[in-house]
Amino acid sequence: MKYRKLGKNGPEISVIGFGSWAIGGGGWASAWGNQDDELSVESVRVALYNGINFFDTAAVYGLGHSEEVIGKALKSDRDKVVLATKCGLVWDENKNISKNGTYDSILREAESSLRRLGTDYIDLYQMHWPDTDANAPAEETMRAMDKLVQDGKVRYVGVSNYNVSLLEASLSVRHVDSLQPPYSILRPAVEKEILPFCLEKGIGVVAYSPLTSGLLSGNYTYDTKFSDDDWRSRNAAHTGEGLRKNVDRVEKLKNIASRYSITMPQLAIAYDLAHPALTSALVGVRKPSHILSVLPAIDLTLDEATLEEIRKIAVE
Repeated sequence: MKYRKLGKNGPEISVIGFGSWAIGGGGWASAWGNQDDELSVESVRVALYNGINFFDTAAVYGLGHSEEVIGKALKSDRDKVVLATKCGLVWDENKNISKNGTYDSILREAESSLRRLGTDYIDLYQMHWPDTDANAPAEETMRAMDKLVQDGKVRYVGVSNYNVSLLEASLSVRHVDSLQPPYSILRPAVEKEILPFCLEKGIGVVAYSPLTSGLLSGNYTYDTKFSDDDWRSRNAAHTGEGLRKNVDRVEKLKNIASRYSITMPQLAIAYDLAHPALTSALVGVRKPSHILSVLPAIDLTLDEATLEEIRKIAVE
């Protein structure tokens, strides 16, 4: 495994991170369907054995269940890993989810996450989405995060899905150790402004959905269908004309992967890791093979001509 420093002040983390969205299981709005908890724990053990030390989850994944599973799986290795979770999405008794970045809500969420994770500190605590419901300013959210650091409950502070303006507002309160944006061959928008900004400010970048939620697996066809309890069944990129366009792009990308004698997922991870701003790429995991199949990507180097070829295909 290879490791990179998370921003200018953060810890050394594996260039492939363990993404825990799907292991939250079914029964909530953004679920991937049901999940076997024992298989999830086995996947964590396989990741650890292969040198992965960065594990990312969120309170909202499975409405707390993902944190519980991750906490259980990492209990005996807690001091060997960088454990990250996210806040700012809260839910009611009817499983209705809303965004809340207010000071008091963030502090309450942290206590709940600590309990579910079975730990007394969180290595990296991240605001999941900008608050567009309670409308707390980014500065208020950062003050709560800073309070958690001062109290020893959080070691590093990050944000997810923030634009440059929100990053600047956050930086006016304290340093932001990391940004977690969606970044993949098929979703390259952050390359224009956000990644250069993070590089300039010493903000680490952890890319989520480097496979574009499975589109870059190379396994989809025009006829691919998702079950009703899978959020992708309601996503434009995974259905209808959006799916057809993406399948066409992936077929062209497969030719590049073939030249390198690698798989599509390996090409996708190598593309992300080629950007100088990137610290780690999160791989969504439901079973051990999801980790094992992408490990060769850490040793791949794509030349600039290939990277440009990939970029052109992505916008066709």
